[in-house]
Amino acid sequence: MIEVICNDRLGRKIRMQCEPDDTIGDFKSLVAAQIGTTADKIVLRKWYSEFKDHITLADYEIRNGSLLEMYYR
Repeated sequence: MIEVICNDRLGRKIRMQCEPDDTIGDFKSLVAAQIGTTADKIVLRKWYSEFKDHITLADYEIRNGSLLEMYYR
């Protein structure tokens, strides 16, 4: 299990526990359930690269304690 932090830059930071083999789509579903919105409205980024839903967290080298930027569509 790893812990990933999502910051939406509006004052909300969410700490989510997940597996490195989870896809970004699965992770977005967990975050959406936590904050009460739908997963398709969430966009996860790090710097200027937007994460694709079908790629795993380990492929993007997201590890324990990583910080992701969360935006809404």
